[in-house]
Amino acid sequence: MALALNVFKTVTQVVSTNSVGIYTAPVGYAGVVLLAQVANVSSDTQTITVSHRRSVVGVAVTTEIVKNCPIPGNDSLSVLDGKLILESGDALVISGSSSESLKFISSILETLK
Repeated sequence: MALALNVFKTVTQVVSTNSVGIYTAPVGYAGVVLLAQVANVSSDTQTITVSHRRSVVGVAVTTEIVKNCPIPGNDSLSVLDGKLILESGDALVISGSSSESLKFISSILETLK
């Protein structure tokens, strides 16, 4: 069976205090992150860290997109000003200051390489 040329995905996750890989671009595809937003559903300010992780010669290289970025209570943050390309095997990783108050949503276009 032939692989689909373009596949749209919506990724959602309740953010944990541990760094968690929430999306990894599959083999043969590039993932184009079109939207990445975090909502703080509590009344207190929380912080978020969103990173790009790539394995280079077996070593994970992590590049922060935002690090310990504050989000006021009952507010949200768009963590990307533009699009982010994830090559096959690249991952989007998140962690926050609360394991119940931060909710992540992302729209991703997987396109065949």
